[in-house]
Amino acid sequence: MTAPLRINEALLIADRAFKPFKCVAWAPQDGNGELSLTVIDRTSTPLGRTQIPSSAYTDPMQLELLLKEARTELSQEGYILQSWSMPH
Repeated sequence: MTAPLRINEALLIADRAFKPFKCVAWAPQDGNGELSLTVIDRTSTPLGRTQIPSSAYTDPMQLELLLKEARTELSQEGYILQSWSMPH
């Protein structure tokens, strides 16, 4: 069984998943534990956004699945991402 991720680890993984773009993350003020991730280009133009519940970003397998889905969506929109795999 894989150990749960801390939020900082999840954020680092998410940032690396969207290279060469930047991934900006924040937790909404309602305190529900959800993370909002926005991928931006070098001019700070948003390219995509996703919400990740705390149950997903603490679970490496769920986080990997959500990040892969977001990467696929960006690729389908024509954005070219560097290759990436979930660290183990």
